[in-house]
Amino acid sequence: VHLYLFSPNSGMAQFQEVMRKQLEASMHKELEKLLSTTKGIEAEVGVKDFEGFKKIFHSFLQAKGPSVDWAKIYRPPEDLIQPYDKIKARGLPENVAESLNKLVVVKLNGGLGTSMGCKGPKSLISVRNENTFLDLTVQQIEHLNKTYNVDVPLVLMNSFNTEEDTKKILQKYAHHRLKIHTFNQSKYPRINKESLLPVAKDMSTLGENAEAWYPPGHGDIYASFRNSGLLDQLITEGKEYIFVSNIDNLGATVDLHILNHLMSQPDGKRCEFVMEVTDKTRADVKGGTLIEYDGKLRLLEIAQVPKAHVDEFKSVSKFKIFNTNNLWISLPAVRRLQEQNSVDMEIIVNPKTLDGGLNVIQLETAVGAAIKSFDNALGINVPRSRFLPVKTTSDLLLVMSNLYSLEAGSLTMSKKREFPTTPHVKLGSSFTKVHDFLTRFESIPDMLELDHLTVSGDVTFGKQVSLKGTVIIIANHGDRIDIPAGAMLENKIVSGNLRILDH
Repeated sequence: VHLYLFSPNSGMAQFQEVMRKQLEASMHKELEKLLSTTKGIEAEVGVKDFEGFKKIFHSFLQAKGPSVDWAKIYRPPEDLIQPYDKIKARGLPENVAESLNKLVVVKLNGGLGTSMGCKGPKSLISVRNENTFLDLTVQQIEHLNKTYNVDVPLVLMNSFNTEEDTKKILQKYAHHRLKIHTFNQSKYPRINKESLLPVAKDMSTLGENAEAWYPPGHGDIYASFRNSGLLDQLITEGKEYIFVSNIDNLGATVDLHILNHLMSQPDGKRCEFVMEVTDKTRADVKGGTLIEYDGKLRLLEIAQVPKAHVDEFKSVSKFKIFNTNNLWISLPAVRRLQEQNSVDMEIIVNPKTLDGGLNVIQLETAVGAAIKSFDNALGINVPRSRFLPVKTTSDLLLVMSNLYSLEAGSLTMSKKREFPTTPHVKLGSSFTKVHDFLTRFESIPDMLELDHLTVSGDVTFGKQVSLKGTVIIIANHGDRIDIPAGAMLENKIVSGNLRILDH
């Protein structure tokens, strides 16, 4: 009989360590089983993907409580968050083309349009004059390439959800003046919340296995970009920086002033990572913010905040800025950090319930969280116009309206609008799906003088309606409101039942 004497604390720690090792060993065994169900290219990709998954799973098992100590959080010093106007004031050099030839535009294209009631990749939803997100992106870059006689390529980071549909559509850009490359995000297994083992039976993403896999957040860009071989290829071609953004952020266009700022730093002081931030409004209280932590810039997301401090995190007075996810990152730095295995990102544990009711978790990372791993990182406080995401049909209504004019793929606020703020638009559940939204507007209303619009219930809009000031339209359950063609609503509340009948 062996009698082990542990102090209660050390005993518990040792027991936990044993459990962790057992869980990890079981996970590795299950991953091997999954790999044995496939061969060829798919198996090779699976091996690389699982290397990344093993790392994230290991870190997940090691995690102890909140990843930040609230007492060590400081507002970043002013020189680490530069105002955009200061950078713009330096002007542009003669050789803008030289800098542009060292740039690659990367769009995060892994998301589906399901939240807006659409099938397939979100980037293929029409947002303006029949142009999709992808069309607008292509037009912007093609315009740059023609204007400056340069070669800025577009890279799309797809997921296994969007790859096939995106590749089909790319054929239509074959004769446009830009090169388009694609690579795939990793494919990670969802894990059972209780057993912490994969729910997948094999490597396929079809049939009953469709829900067993997920793309692990955009933080996966560093590993999958490198694994694809594209990172090395672009460095060989003389490219130095990537400009990364979400494909549904219509404000994320190539900014020559930020590019010039990056390119004009002396070699030893080269800025390896720029995060574009913008001032928080009440609508952005959940957005990640930049802090100083252990002497470095760091992205703080709401999921990392201890419960007792969530209200403080949301306050506009303490944390005045948030991350737009427009990022400028040095390619050689990405390669160096990947080689050293030193890209450090917090893990986001995302709980999900599958259709059959099974509770699973997926482990994700965010691209901006790696900021602390790069040298001379910087935040640039940009105008709000560089953050124009289309997440809902309420956002879609804004970008389809006369508030914005479209030129060479870029949307800019109309000069006819007297103040630069975007109206607050809240459309009810009858408008959630793009198809329903489009059938409820015979034409998009004039919104140049609108401040606030709330619409709820069964409401339709005739042609050439004009909305000004604050307009609230509420059709109660069972009622319907038809706003007649040519109507002008200014500071109006419309409720009850208003139906325009044809004679």
